[in-house]
Amino acid sequence: MSEALVAAEAAGTGVEPVPAASGARQFWRRLRTQRAALVAAAVVALLLLVALAAPLLTALEGQDPTSYHPALIDSARGGVPTGSLGGVSADHWLGVEPQTGRDLFARLVHGARVSLGVAFAATAVQVAIGVTIGVASALGSRWVDQLLSRLTDIIVAMPLMIMSLALLAIVPSSFPRPVLVALVIGLIAWGNIAKIVRAQTLTLKGLDYVSAARLSGWGTLRVARRELLPGLAAPVITYAALLVPMNITVEAALSFLGVGVKPPTPSWGQMLTAADVWYQAAPQYLLLPAGALFVTVLALTVLGDGVRTALDPRAASRLRVGTGRRREKKATATGERAGGTSVGQDGGPSAADTTTGGTAS
Repeated sequence: MSEALVAAEAAGTGVEPVPAASGARQFWRRLRTQRAALVAAAVVALLLLVALAAPLLTALEGQDPTSYHPALIDSARGGVPTGSLGGVSADHWLGVEPQTGRDLFARLVHGARVSLGVAFAATAVQVAIGVTIGVASALGSRWVDQLLSRLTDIIVAMPLMIMSLALLAIVPSSFPRPVLVALVIGLIAWGNIAKIVRAQTLTLKGLDYVSAARLSGWGTLRVARRELLPGLAAPVITYAALLVPMNITVEAALSFLGVGVKPPTPSWGQMLTAADVWYQAAPQYLLLPAGALFVTVLALTVLGDGVRTALDPRAASRLRVGTGRRREKKATATGERAGGTSVGQDGGPSAADTTTGGTAS
């Protein structure tokens, strides 16, 4: 239906309509017009590659994230790394950690695995719970809708950081901490996506093709799976792309407060926690994880905005029609400069040429 509207709008403006394409091809075509989103996607892909290849990269350097190197620490100066730039050398590409002498490059790339893994896992939990609750609320009976809506309101009203601090503080330390942080974030912060899914499902439920599917005898689960979930893909993917950087920030904040990932497991937030007293003596110890966190959040935010625009047919329609109009104006201006006289809509000289000729005579 959206492609028909695009074609009709393009026909009304004199722009040649674009032939229909599959959903993936449409998405890619729209995303390619956004250079910032493509650059952000490349940055995110590079970060994921670095996180996945962290053991290979540290093996290539010849270091690991947990080994101590006391010989590289100046104990007389309070544990500051010896050498220039925090101990940067051929054996330690980004220097070493103050007091412990652990390799910073190894801890940074292994920290990317933890921070990105926690963020993506928490986002997956949020999406799974939010979509389930939102669709069930919109398709259920009135009392089911009221019950799930009030539950969602309670979840949204809960302060995420306070609840996370409380839950993480009472869980035994033997439980894997990255898994625990991902579960806590996912189980507490699914309320907003549930509200978005419920509102969108209520809109889709009133469309003709969904009503026809229900009148044909399909059950609720089949209607939701075959008719509603494809229509929910765009808003869910868009919001999930924006949830990932938010979850990275939450994980970093929890680790900074001391209840997130515990040493010696490296994460960017945990590195920032240990670096807060070394920003003057060893600034690279603070700047490296902070810079990595900033670049990751910025790239994911820009990518999420680009995905939202690419998945929005109305934005793509406006972009396509506007581009056609600009091309028409550019072609007309080029013809005027080349021929010296432009042709009006009725085949005669344009008003500008008539005025010029009258002035000359």
